Amino acid sequence: MMTVGSRRKAGGVDITVQWIKTSWTKQSRGGEGAARRNEAPTSFVLPQVSPGSAHFVQMSERDGFEPRSSQKGFREIGVNLRDEGDRLRVLARVEPIFGLPPRPRRPPAVRLLSGQWVRWQLNYRFTSALGIRGWSYWLDTFNIAYGPVDRDVFLSEPTVIVDERGPVR
Repeated sequence: MMTVGSRRKAGGVDITVQWIKTSWTKQSRGGEGAARRNEAPTSFVLPQVSPGSAHFVQMSERDGFEPRSSQKGFREIGVNLRDEGDRLRVLARVEPIFGLPPRPRRPPAVRLLSGQWVRWQLNYRFTSALGIRGWSYWLDTFNIAYGPVDRDVFLSEPTVIVDERGPVR
């Protein structure tokens, strides 16, 4: 196993984060655009990234949902990560709250043991200030592993799935 896209914690356990942000407009809500959007992957093979960084992949309608890969610091990702000794506490932040579609109460944090990983998905919808440009949407997918992992870890089935996607109308 190798450590990729992670940081070394004081206790010697690694945290690996992949954040996939997919964005679109009403044009991709149906037909060919929706088909391309729905084919967008929820995980990728991990590249080598700097310590303390997450693998960030952005896919947008304007680019035909082609993946654009980069890095983001752990402080820039929308997830709270907390070491609890032998577990990692993971809770996706809702940012910004006014973009949330209606949904029931938020789920609790997930606690991962070494060797486990979670896929957490949240979606949002927005309109321009005056409603002139219509709706825009985005989906955040966070893949987070605790412990040493292979580059293809997120291509396997997650230990835990948290699906907070709500109706976007």
